[in-house]
Amino acid sequence: MVKAPEPVIVETVVNDESYKIETGWFARQADGAVIVKQGETAVLVAAVMSDEAQPDIDFLPLTVDYREKTYAYGKIPGGFVKREGKPTVREILVSRLIDRPVRPLFPKGFFNDVVITALTLSADDKYDPDVLAIVGASAALHISRIPFEGPIGAVRVCRVDGELVFNPTYEQRNKSDFDIVVAGTKDAIVMVEGGAEEVPEEDLLEAIFSAHKEIQKLIEIQQELREKVGVEKYTVEIDPSEEELKEKIKQYASEKLKQAFSIREKRERRKALEEIFEETIQALELPEEQLKKASTLFKEVESEIMREKILKEKVRIDGRKPDEIRPIWIKVGVFPRVHGSAIFTRGETQAFVATTLGAPGEEQIEESIEEGEEKKRFMLHYNFPAFSVGEARPPRAPSRREIGHGNLAERALEPLIPSEEEFPYVIRVVSEILESNGSTSMATVCGGSLSLFDAGVPMKKHVAGIAMGLIKEGDQFVVLSDILGDEDHLGDMDFKVAGTRDGVTSIQMDIKIKGLTKEIMEQALKQAREGRLYILDIMYEAIPEPRPEVSPYAPSVVKIRVLPDKIPIIIGPAGKNIKKIIEETGVKIDIEPDGLIKIYAVHKDMAEKAVEMINELISEMEIGDVYLGKVTRVEDYGAFVELVPGKLSLLHVSQISNQKLKSAKDVIKVGDVLKVKVIDIDELGRPKVSLKEVKEGDEPKNKYFFEE
Repeated sequence: MVKAPEPVIVETVVNDESYKIETGWFARQADGAVIVKQGETAVLVAAVMSDEAQPDIDFLPLTVDYREKTYAYGKIPGGFVKREGKPTVREILVSRLIDRPVRPLFPKGFFNDVVITALTLSADDKYDPDVLAIVGASAALHISRIPFEGPIGAVRVCRVDGELVFNPTYEQRNKSDFDIVVAGTKDAIVMVEGGAEEVPEEDLLEAIFSAHKEIQKLIEIQQELREKVGVEKYTVEIDPSEEELKEKIKQYASEKLKQAFSIREKRERRKALEEIFEETIQALELPEEQLKKASTLFKEVESEIMREKILKEKVRIDGRKPDEIRPIWIKVGVFPRVHGSAIFTRGETQAFVATTLGAPGEEQIEESIEEGEEKKRFMLHYNFPAFSVGEARPPRAPSRREIGHGNLAERALEPLIPSEEEFPYVIRVVSEILESNGSTSMATVCGGSLSLFDAGVPMKKHVAGIAMGLIKEGDQFVVLSDILGDEDHLGDMDFKVAGTRDGVTSIQMDIKIKGLTKEIMEQALKQAREGRLYILDIMYEAIPEPRPEVSPYAPSVVKIRVLPDKIPIIIGPAGKNIKKIIEETGVKIDIEPDGLIKIYAVHKDMAEKAVEMINELISEMEIGDVYLGKVTRVEDYGAFVELVPGKLSLLHVSQISNQKLKSAKDVIKVGDVLKVKVIDIDELGRPKVSLKEVKEGDEPKNKYFFEE
C-alpha cells in the first residue's frame, strides 16, 4: 500500500481547546481545500473557480453550500429515504453566514464562477461547526489561486457569568445572555450576526471588538498556511477603456442623475433613472456589445452621485436627514378571523404580519447536531412576493434570502415570547411583505410584535427593529438611519438592530467595503437605539399592551390540576376514559405526571365540556348526590351499579322500591341504566345507593359517561 501524503497543519488555541487547519492530503483537485477542527468537530471546505469569467454579468457569481451529514453525529437520516436531501433551514442559514463575510473581499471586475462547499465530517457535543466553516472558506480561498482579498477569521462570542467566551461549547451557550458570530479581517469587522436577551449596546460593542482581537489568531495561522502551501493568485484584468467610457457617461448624465435622485417616490425615481440611461447610450452612440458594460458603469456613476450628495450636503435621496425615520403608520386587528394581525408601514415599506395560535402537536420538529430531534414552539416565516417591488414574475419556493430574513426577525422576537407554562400555545408568525423599499426584515420585527400583542400573547414588551446604512469615502463617513433600498444597494453597509427599550435582542451586519471601524459601529449603534426608541413609542401608541384574551377564533386552552393518583382514573383501562372525552369533545389533552392537565379545543364550550367530564371522573362522592349508573351484576339481595368508570356501588334490594321485593332480579337486569342517590359511604369509601330515594327533577352529576 502506498503511504498517504503528509498533511500540512497549522494550529492555535481557542477556548482552551486546540484549533487546527490542515490541508494537503484530501480533495486535491479543488483549487483550495482545508479541514478545520476544534475538539472532535471537523469541517471540510473546498473552493473551486471556473477558468473563464462569465460574459455579460455585473456581479460576482459566488455559490456557497454548507451541508451537515448525519453520519457526522452518528445518525441515519429519518423517514423512508435514507439519504440527505435538499438543504435544511439550518444549512441554508450557515451557507449565508459563510457567504456574507467573504463576498465583499473579491476584487472589482472579477466575474469567474466560484463555488465553496463545506461538509461537516464530524460533530462532537461541544463545538458548533458553523464558525469553523467560515474560517475554512477563508483558508481554502487564501491558499488557492482564487483572487481573494482576505484572509478573515470568525468566532462566536458569548457571555457566561459576566465573562466573554470565544467559540463556547453548547453548554456554555445555553448559559449565556448573548450569542454572536463575528467575522473580520486583520484591520476591521466585516460581519456580525446574533441574538441577545435585551443586552445594552455598549456591552455588545465590547464583545464584538474583543472577538476581533481573538480573530487575529485565526488570521495568523491562515497566513502561516499560505506561506507553506499557497499558490500564485489569478490576476483580474481591468479593461483600460472602461474608465474612459465611465467618464463619458458621467459627463453626460451627472446633472440629470442629481435631479433624478431628488425624486422621493421609488417607482418614479426608477423610471427616471431608466430614461436617463436610455438617453445616455443614445447620446454616446454606444454599440450593442458595449451596452452591458455601460449598464454596469452607469450604476457606478449612480452610486457616486448619490454618495456625493449625502457626504457633502447631508441630504438623502428622499430629502431626509441622516438620522431621520420615514413616516410610520400602523393598523392592528386588521382581519377578525385572524388570531392576531397588524400592518406596519414605514415610508414605502409595508408588512402585513399575522399570528396564529396552535395546540401541542403542531410544533415544528427539527433535528440538530446539538439537540437531536427537538420541537420548535415559536416560528416566524417571511414571504417576499414579487408584486412588493412591482415585478411581474411568478411565485417560487422561499429563497435563501427569505429564510434568512425570517430567522433574523424570529431571533429578535423570541426572547420576549412567554414560556409554555405561562402561555401553552404553539405560536406561528407570518410576514407578508406588501411593499418593499428598504428593511423589510425590520418591518417584520415591528409588525410581528404588534400582531403578537393583538393575538393576546402575554409579551412583556414590544420589540422594534431598524436598518442602518453607511456612506464612507476615505476618513469621511455618514451613518444613515432607516435606509432605503437604493441606499442599501448603493451604500457600504446594511446594519440591522432589533430590541426593546431596555436592550438589543438581535443584530446583523453586512458590509460591502473591506471593514468597519469601532468609531463607525459605535455611531451606528447609538443612532440605531435612538431610532428604535422612536419607533417603539409609535408602536406603544398603536397597542400599548397585549389583548387581555386571545381571539374567540383561536384554540381555547384550559389548565386544571388534579392529584397525581387521579390520573389513572382519567385515562381509564386501555385509555378508555380519555378516548371517550376526546371523541365526544374533539379536544386535545396533555397530561403531565405531576397532575397538570392542559386541554386544547377549537371552541371554548368544547374545552368546558372536557373539564366537566374529567371532574365527573375524579369528583369525590357525597351523600345525597345523584348519579346515573349502569348495572353490571344482579343478585337476589341487590344489584351492583357502576356510577363512574371503575367505581361500583351496591343497590340493596330494599332500596329498589317502596314495595317489598323477593329478589332484585325480578325488576333489574344487567345493562340497565338507573338514576340512583348516594345514601351512605362506608369507611373504605364504597358508596351505597338507593333507587327509591330519587325524586323527580334530580339532576345526575355524571351526565356525560352514562345515559338514561
